[in-house]
Amino acid sequence: MSMSTGPIDRRPISRRLALPLVVVVGLGVGFAGSWAWQEFFAEIGALELPSYCPDTASRSPMVRIVGGTFRMGSENFRAEEAPIREVTVGPFWIDRHHVTNAEFRRFVEATGYVTRAEQAGGGSYVFARPKEIHDLRDQSQWWIFVTGANWRRPTGPNSALAPAMDRHPVVHVSPDDAEAYATWRGHRLPTEAEWEYAARGGLDGADYAWGPEKDDARAPRANVWRGVFPHFNRNRGDKIGTTPVGCYEANGYGLHDMAGNVWQWTADPWRTEDDAARARVIKGGSFLCAENFCLRYRPAARQPGDASSGASHIGFRTVKD
Repeated sequence: MSMSTGPIDRRPISRRLALPLVVVVGLGVGFAGSWAWQEFFAEIGALELPSYCPDTASRSPMVRIVGGTFRMGSENFRAEEAPIREVTVGPFWIDRHHVTNAEFRRFVEATGYVTRAEQAGGGSYVFARPKEIHDLRDQSQWWIFVTGANWRRPTGPNSALAPAMDRHPVVHVSPDDAEAYATWRGHRLPTEAEWEYAARGGLDGADYAWGPEKDDARAPRANVWRGVFPHFNRNRGDKIGTTPVGCYEANGYGLHDMAGNVWQWTADPWRTEDDAARARVIKGGSFLCAENFCLRYRPAARQPGDASSGASHIGFRTVKD
């Protein structure tokens, strides 16, 4: 990913409310040790990405979710996902896929809306894969706040959104931007419970949106990082980034990309013992989620997103009652 030469914010990540960036859990500073490098290197070249991404425009843009009671959360992975509890949601409609650049552009052209990142002095967080890693706990080695980066200029003021990106998820939008778009459509952002219920696709209690098993690199079900983050990616050509919506098989409710591609904003604030008031819950994981580092492309997974900013791996979808 090319980087703009625009000004960057080099404040230590600990002095900013961190994006919902991946968190190292159970890993030492070095990768070698107990983690099985061999498992990944043995499968180099095995990954096959979808060769054809059907155009979802011909299908209904929203899916009706009947609603019901389900087991929300998980006790198999991260502490913030527990405890498992029964939650009931009412019926709602939800976008079949992420809001795309083309869809967001129509909103902007119709209303003249200016996103937070486009306002004076604004910008957004851009992922830049480092050549060297000195400490995996220091996420500022691969996240840079770039002044002038926004949904139109994804890596900074000298970049541009190519026409080929029209069907990719819009990114670099804050929760306020997402809600403005949703309101324009007569919609809203989903609650965390609604999002998780929809992501499960009827598979109550399953670890993944497609069932209990991990994603298979030979028949991938989501756009995620396959390999050793942030050094090595098994994806074809070592490519990282978003894919067009609809490239991967839908879940049981007919929804695409409820795992991977980009994180999705929800309406819920992030609440912990420290109560980070500036954070929103995001769900779904992204193309940067790897098994060795994030593993949050699961319905129960959740992270705090900095509500004052966007990032190159966060998008959204909307719901309506």
